[in-house]
Amino acid sequence: MIPRIAFCSHSLRTNDFFSRALKVLHRPWRHHPALLVPANRGIHVDSPPVIPALTTSYAHGTSSTPFLHATVGEILQQTVERWPDREAMAFLQDGVRKTFAQFQQEVDQAAAGLLALGLKKGDRLGMWGPNTYEWILFQFATAKAGIILVSLNPAYQAREVEFALQKVGCKAVVCPTQFKTQKYCDMLRQICPEIESSSPGGIKSSRLPELTSVIVIDIRQPGMFHLDDVMQAGSSQYKQQLQDLQRKLSCDDPINIQFTSGTTGAPKGATLSHHNIVNNAYYVGNRIGYPWRPHPRICLPVPLYHCFGSVGGGICMAVHGISIVFPSAGYDGRANLAALESERCTVIYGTPTMFVDMLNQPDLAKYDLSSVEAGIMAGSPCPPEVVRKVIQTMGVKGLTIGYGTTENSPVTFFGNPTDNMERKSETVGYIMDHLEAKIVNPTSGEIVPLGETGEIMIRGYCVMLGYWNDESKTSECITKDGWYKTGDIGSMDACSYCRIEGRIKDMIIRGGENIYPAEIEQFLHTHPKVVEAQVVGVKDDRMGEEICACIKLVEGQDCTEEEIKAFCKGKIAHFKIPRYILFVNSYPLTVTAKIQKHKLRDQAEKLLKL
Repeated sequence: MIPRIAFCSHSLRTNDFFSRALKVLHRPWRHHPALLVPANRGIHVDSPPVIPALTTSYAHGTSSTPFLHATVGEILQQTVERWPDREAMAFLQDGVRKTFAQFQQEVDQAAAGLLALGLKKGDRLGMWGPNTYEWILFQFATAKAGIILVSLNPAYQAREVEFALQKVGCKAVVCPTQFKTQKYCDMLRQICPEIESSSPGGIKSSRLPELTSVIVIDIRQPGMFHLDDVMQAGSSQYKQQLQDLQRKLSCDDPINIQFTSGTTGAPKGATLSHHNIVNNAYYVGNRIGYPWRPHPRICLPVPLYHCFGSVGGGICMAVHGISIVFPSAGYDGRANLAALESERCTVIYGTPTMFVDMLNQPDLAKYDLSSVEAGIMAGSPCPPEVVRKVIQTMGVKGLTIGYGTTENSPVTFFGNPTDNMERKSETVGYIMDHLEAKIVNPTSGEIVPLGETGEIMIRGYCVMLGYWNDESKTSECITKDGWYKTGDIGSMDACSYCRIEGRIKDMIIRGGENIYPAEIEQFLHTHPKVVEAQVVGVKDDRMGEEICACIKLVEGQDCTEEEIKAFCKGKIAHFKIPRYILFVNSYPLTVTAKIQKHKLRDQAEKLLKL
């Protein structure tokens, strides 16, 4: 800013003052010590940044779009008033379809029923099961009643679900009797044998002292409520109680606990508020274009228990009035393609593994995917070759890549459908609205120069309230000044576009060299015979760690270890060429289709007899 010059009556009579002042004003700003322009740290994100404005690896996503100051229930109500007869969701496997008005009516009925069962604002309810209508019904019913929804991994075994329920003190659990090999009610009876002899709502368990109710959504079970009981319990008395309660709810209240995958140690309950998830869904939807696309229909194969599904799907539905199509209760690549065609979906969500699976369906070409305009690929590192194939083979021209963490509600960097191929395939997009990000040296904590790698840190509205009942773990990852430490390694350019190199914990240290698996994986994906590649570090007496590539081949193809190594030679640094090559048929996955690298590493070491 040019400093104002104060003119006085004396100086008006002094000609040399004017000459000096004019010289100062005409001198280039950057050359005058009084007029030094500070380093630019903001980047305007109403549209994709094109002017490289940043001067260091810190970005503040400035935006002209203000926050939504509303609860989940208020947002749904606004959308119902705008599009009452629009289809909100379709569960194809179960044949369930609901308009926004129908959904709202059932949400209110279920919320009133929960109050009738004795649940209160601030109590925790665990939702345990696959993608069914009841999952999303209770997501919104709990929010309306001020009850905190606890998203339980549908793949949890008895020991894991007991830990989660104990950790957050769930008062109620909602689940199906069984899904595939998962026998939910049997596992609950194993943990709480008292259920069998209890009356519904009267469970008194020694191992889960706060649990009083189990609500089963399909077959009636002894000692448990059925979903019908909950819906019928919501009488006019409790509906009035629900209405009165709305004045006491705040958008800053905790409303969702999402357990992290717990790949290193016990799972932690990331606690999110209405404000966290409503605004993240708002800005994600704005960036992909939901406000201007004519009636978007989203194919949602990702699990609702995960932030990608519950926020990017369920909450986006309420915020933007989009229609969500659930192809199947559990992941099914062919069902996704069939849903895209039959439901004329315009947007497809998925993890990289899900997209790889769809690309490799032998009859992919027979499906009419002409309605699909855009998509979101997120949840784990997105190999550039897979991104290019989805755009070119499936025709998803507006594919966008997202990056985030459960603890950040979840999205912090996100691309734009209009980004060029390089930005779509090589980066995870640019900083989200109203967030700050910086890349720091993990040892010193200092911000690194543009283009250099370091740990990604995030500050802003999206950062969780904390890990439930775990102050020490919260303070380990959220600094005193509000920065969340992601544990991810990445770099940033002058427009805030971010490249992810991998997890700090996945980094391979081979003879003192720091090697990021993602770089090698992305290169191996360019081999014509390779469908998917995952790289892990395995123990080595001499080097500390050696590189092992676990490769899935294109169906019907044969390949040798020597062929892969020859492909690498001269194209990547010699110390990054994998010492070991293993050809595999599958990878150990979480329910959200993320590769469990610690398990893959164990399997590799066992196969290699290390």
